[in-house]
Amino acid sequence: MSERPAKIVAMTDIDALIEAMTVEEKLAQLGCVWSTHLVDDHGFSPDAARRLLAHGTGQITRIAASTGLRPQGVAVFANEIQRFLVEETRLGIPAVIHEESTAGFCARDAVQFPQAIGLGATWDRELVHEIADHIRTEMVAVGARQSLAPVLDVARDPRWGRVEETYGEDPVLAGELGTAYVIGLHGTMPESPADAAGSVRARDGVIATAKHFLGYGLPEGGRNHGPVQLGSRELREVFAEPFAAAIRDAGLSSVMNSYSSVDGLPCASSALILIELLRGELGFTGTVVADYFSVDLLRTFHRVAPTKAVAAAKALLAGMDVELPALDCYAELPPLIEAGIVPIGVVDAAVRRVLAQKEALGLFDDPFVDSDAAPAAFGSPAGVALARRAAVDSLVLLTNDGVLPWDPAESRSNGPGPATVAVIGPASDDVRLLQGDYHYPAHLEIVYGEQSDDAGLLPHAGGAFSPGPHFPPSTTPLAAIRAAVDGTGTTVRHERGCDITGEDRGGIAAAVAAAADADLVVCCVGGRSGLVPDCTVGEARDAVDLDLTGVQLDLLEAVAATGTPIVTVVISGRIHTLARVEELSSATLLAWVPGQEGGSAIADVLFGAVAPCGRLPVSLPRHVGQLPVHYNHRAGGGASAFWGDYSDSPAAPLHPFGFGLSTTTFGYSDLSVDPGTTVAPTTVAVAVTNTGTRDGVEVVQLYAHDETASVARPDRQLVGFARVPLVVGEARTVQFTLHPSRLAFFDDSFDFVCEPGSYRLEVGGWAGSPALTAGLDLGGDLEPYRQVEVVATTVRIS
Repeated sequence: MSERPAKIVAMTDIDALIEAMTVEEKLAQLGCVWSTHLVDDHGFSPDAARRLLAHGTGQITRIAASTGLRPQGVAVFANEIQRFLVEETRLGIPAVIHEESTAGFCARDAVQFPQAIGLGATWDRELVHEIADHIRTEMVAVGARQSLAPVLDVARDPRWGRVEETYGEDPVLAGELGTAYVIGLHGTMPESPADAAGSVRARDGVIATAKHFLGYGLPEGGRNHGPVQLGSRELREVFAEPFAAAIRDAGLSSVMNSYSSVDGLPCASSALILIELLRGELGFTGTVVADYFSVDLLRTFHRVAPTKAVAAAKALLAGMDVELPALDCYAELPPLIEAGIVPIGVVDAAVRRVLAQKEALGLFDDPFVDSDAAPAAFGSPAGVALARRAAVDSLVLLTNDGVLPWDPAESRSNGPGPATVAVIGPASDDVRLLQGDYHYPAHLEIVYGEQSDDAGLLPHAGGAFSPGPHFPPSTTPLAAIRAAVDGTGTTVRHERGCDITGEDRGGIAAAVAAAADADLVVCCVGGRSGLVPDCTVGEARDAVDLDLTGVQLDLLEAVAATGTPIVTVVISGRIHTLARVEELSSATLLAWVPGQEGGSAIADVLFGAVAPCGRLPVSLPRHVGQLPVHYNHRAGGGASAFWGDYSDSPAAPLHPFGFGLSTTTFGYSDLSVDPGTTVAPTTVAVAVTNTGTRDGVEVVQLYAHDETASVARPDRQLVGFARVPLVVGEARTVQFTLHPSRLAFFDDSFDFVCEPGSYRLEVGGWAGSPALTAGLDLGGDLEPYRQVEVVATTVRIS
């Protein structure tokens, strides 16, 4: 139950509260305490709290994502912490409890959705908003009021292990999906950008934290934390754009820094990045929080500070409001404040932003939750159904020779009798492989796994708090296929064949035997996402080889030699090189890291319950030596390079951004363009028809190619998209309203402008392969804009 204590902070005049605070109390508000440092063998420890919370705290680090507590236990623990802060500290200021939620609330019993790269493949703003809204209800139920999500990094290097946490390679797609996520988490839907500022709903909103600012998705060598070498133009137009979109269209409330340096400047101590760019150019007014340990990394990793105190001063003066995951370097600031090296006004400004967000969340009025009611918010049927819908919509069909959808009744190839399907591969029946690096409990392997003692990153307690591998109810491909054919007489055989990693080929012979006697093989291969050494992808799991790991390709080669048609399902957060996989397969289905309903989604597509509609949010390279591969290279880059192909490979990707097949077909017609000017919108309309034999969803993509500009521009840029559901034979008209600010860029004088001139508009298909094209002569004069003023393309479907 939520028992309101006798004492609750009464002084909610923020300026008066700051005036009453000591320096130590102010710095405590700019810090954090690990939740698991506040427990003993019996649970919440008042003694530990008196030691660690004597001056209060700004935040509490991860109750759910560091323990095995179920929702009621998380809520009880949160209430105990808040009660201590309100009743036992001088000023009684409650804390913000932060958690992770990139692919679902990272908590026991919470619904685990597809990893973010899979959500990117849905191209579905409304779906992402619904997912974030569901996450919000789970978090609020247990008292968690800040999420360290979404990840708005633009992923430009597949070697980087954290690509799976992103929405892909394009700033517009990432920006629009990220904006939808932020609005859902905030619990608001601003009617216009002007309404977005300060839009966290007080009683049931959650602070969204966009990360990692800035350039984190293009580290040197694809190495996590690696230095970033980017020009100012690319940094703003590409890597800052998703953050700009979330700021201007969703009132983004918090930003987390990148671990990397950009052109030699560590983001955690760069006023150019955190103040001039983020607050000045992009108009951000919320809090900036440190990625874990990044303040001290200024000393130990970047080597730009000799002591913790100097690291703290550099970070705070550069605009870093809050040190996470614990008050460490900022605790060393009092002598520098007393000496005037760090002005008290800078401290007060950061504290004011922290307290203002607590006030906006309603924490000063009541920081407690009803612990008895908390479990009802978790794992609801509606949430599970949403996870299945998301998983289905994330699946990308890369190749299909007609084998899909598969009908057992029409596919018998080995004589009379029921059909047989062989389900093979290391990812065919392993719930762990359905999880990404920030799913629960995969993320917690760094705590409960064998490597946790060496890693030492996530402190934890034992007993009821122990974060053992408590998986949510999950359906593997094998279980879903068995359920799908139940009652049809179809025989399902299963062989694992091999592991994700390692050289053990002992299971391949049995897999080959199963395949030889089957009418269809479903071979599930992929990766293992996480943060520990046996994982193949995820945070700090970077790679130089993008092929399937271990002997998985050997397994596929051996099974293909039987001649039985193979549907290869790739379950992985890695952007793999799949040319050989596709050659060996009758169909190739990219499932990403689909979460708890992944198996059911895969079966839905295999057996034709739905037509696949996912589209690639990244370009798939042919070979790692081809990198970087993304669709919007500037003029002269990528496949448009002056000298054409490589001497040993095509320059074009295996599959471009936006690519994805369906089991139905779509036609485009009646493209019309009502040209605007540099100050007035252009309207683009096109008719889309389902010309196939199955109901389906088409993702209509609109690209713009600038024929001539003052600087080298991308070959094309995504400027609009729409998901259009169509039953067989149905036609609908999609109308895009393209504002000229969406075409603006930093010119040769580094002014953000829209230039008049000729454009080619590309509609339908995917990047570089449109269904229709049309010219646009954009009239008017050179028009200045600001990046914070860009207007997103609107869509009307009739």
